Amino acid sequence: MYIIIAGGGIVGRKVAKSLVKDHDVVVIDKDKSTCEKIYSNYGAITIHGDATNIEVLKDAKIDKCDIALSVMRYDSDNLVFTLLANNFNVKDIFVRMREPEYKNAYELAGATNIAAGVDMMVEKFIMDINQPDIRKVASLRNGKAEISIIKIPKKAKCSGKTISEIASHKKFPNNCVIAGIFDIKEDRLIIPRGDKKIYAGNQVFLVAPKEGIEKAAKVLRG
Repeated sequence: MYIIIAGGGIVGRKVAKSLVKDHDVVVIDKDKSTCEKIYSNYGAITIHGDATNIEVLKDAKIDKCDIALSVMRYDSDNLVFTLLANNFNVKDIFVRMREPEYKNAYELAGATNIAAGVDMMVEKFIMDINQPDIRKVASLRNGKAEISIIKIPKKAKCSGKTISEIASHKKFPNNCVIAGIFDIKEDRLIIPRGDKKIYAGNQVFLVAPKEGIEKAAKVLRG
């Protein structure tokens, strides 16, 4: 994917470092030395300029952008970037929110993914980019356990199988618990037992360490 990151601060650098091996990453920052460090340390393409300037965004080839990520210092700048990215029909726009009062404005501007809190934000953005079918809800005890939601696709092999059958699958991790099932059709949350079946379209709540979530997702979505 082609990813543009507006802002080369702590969050921007961490996200760029995590994604540059598997994606085409461009970082835009006003500080020239920051751009040089990101390029030399991580190999990501950098552009020295203002990410709220439409000409700078054109130089960054925002018209071919798959995901735009704005993590600049001020919400006002992130909001302008969001509006411009939306104007270029960028499908997924991730933003860093400092003040909760901006949430509605971000949504109206076209932001599709809003996060706050540095560590949680970085993990959430990376997860949502690399594993868009896994939605992280919370992180417990510094990441030792996570709560995530996975939607079961139409052709998943696990559809129609019981919790016990799924948990006994040789590739389903022992350290992962299926803590809840949300039935979208019936609009209700189910606290599952071993004989409860999972069906396509259900949203499944998982509790496990990060690696356990990813392994379980492969089984559930396979």
